[in-house]
Amino acid sequence: MKLKDIKSTNPYLRLPKLCYDIVEPTPLKKPFLIHFNKQLAISLGVDVEELESDDFLALVNGELKLNGSETFAMCYAGHQFGFFVDRLGDGRAINIGTIRDQHLQLKGAGVTLYSRGGDGRAVLRSSIREYLMSEAMHGLGIETTRALAIIGSEHRVYREEWESGAIVLRVSPSWIRFGTIEYFSHHKKYRELEALVDYAIAESYPHLINSEDKYFKFFSEVLERTAMLIAKWQSVGFNHGVMNTDNISIVGLTIDYGPYAFLDDYDFYNICNHTDQNGRYSFGNQPIVGKWNLKALMNALSPLARIEKMKQKLNEYDLIYRDYYISIMSQKLGFDTQRDDDGELIRELLGVMQKLSIDYTLFFRTISRYGGDRGDILRLCSYHSPMNEWLDSYDDRVKNIDVSQRIDSMLSVNPKYVLKNYMIDEAIASAKSGDFSLVDALFEIAKTPYDEHAEYERWSKATVDKYKNLMLSCSS
Repeated sequence: MKLKDIKSTNPYLRLPKLCYDIVEPTPLKKPFLIHFNKQLAISLGVDVEELESDDFLALVNGELKLNGSETFAMCYAGHQFGFFVDRLGDGRAINIGTIRDQHLQLKGAGVTLYSRGGDGRAVLRSSIREYLMSEAMHGLGIETTRALAIIGSEHRVYREEWESGAIVLRVSPSWIRFGTIEYFSHHKKYRELEALVDYAIAESYPHLINSEDKYFKFFSEVLERTAMLIAKWQSVGFNHGVMNTDNISIVGLTIDYGPYAFLDDYDFYNICNHTDQNGRYSFGNQPIVGKWNLKALMNALSPLARIEKMKQKLNEYDLIYRDYYISIMSQKLGFDTQRDDDGELIRELLGVMQKLSIDYTLFFRTISRYGGDRGDILRLCSYHSPMNEWLDSYDDRVKNIDVSQRIDSMLSVNPKYVLKNYMIDEAIASAKSGDFSLVDALFEIAKTPYDEHAEYERWSKATVDKYKNLMLSCSS
């Protein structure tokens, strides 16, 4: 479908006015297209030919509106590093319409009511990071917002230095966050709170619309999705870096990519956000923070649902998370059934990886081809005895599983590639000089991380020491 023929809707604007603010995007100066997501465009019903048109560039730059579009920013609050901020909102994101139940949003499109003195802009480096990583998570089968396109410009934006402004056209089935619900509950805007949650249920949990005790069931399902999402993060070694409640989705999506990282060497204590002085959002702490955030959501929903009942559900979180995590890790290790002692075998492996500083992704891809010869695995280790001891236990665990079937199964769930920070930094460095070929290359890897991609073999190796465990800022 041509852009001029697409009809967009604005379902969020049916909510009370306090939930949003109508605002026009502020276009960048001299914009140019960097990359577009062809597969996502097709799923939205957009003709591929349109993606290279002047109209599409104008759309991403906020100059062209789809038919029926009204542009707005959403209001929300949030706990940031454990401290409640009673008014945040879309400070640099503007919603431009809904197509096929997917909400389109421009990130970096200028000042809104919620910019809090900021410029409402996004810079090239952070925009490339979000564009690539959202597709990488989708390629890994992890629930996420996505991005349809990224544009650059000659517009100058100041952070620590002058940089180029950019905009990412983001796409999501929901942009409602835990902090959105917190805002109306905290301010005792109970009419708006009920309207918002009813909207969220109708949009994302429609099977609950006519359910008795629907608000409790809504909380329960959000808890389940959150536990599953974080279990998936942990299984691939993804560190979000800033799990504030305004960055947590009520539909279990990975949202708001900032100072994230995929682990290089396995490190339970890895911190990827240099603002996070106390390690609140360290890799190993993510499941605990997930529960903390759910408690904040529970309190925000207490005007609508019985808190004692929600507390009982919250008490189940640890077991729900554990079951999801062990199930996923069991698949990564090629187990065809689950046993009671599998959790201990997994914990022992992670302990060995921590002790020996083993590259997380490379280890699981290597063991995916393991048929009894330990050479390739032991070459990943600084010394061999702890891994040999664990492999003795592993050999016993998989001895009755067909080797070829196990290998095929493991290769399908253990990616050969994840987008580590040094890889994205390399693409950003080239992009700053006008060369976007590495953005193209990393996007291809992001889409198909389980494929061999022989031409990109160097990116499947262990990270060189000087590039390991890069820490980033929230503007990264």
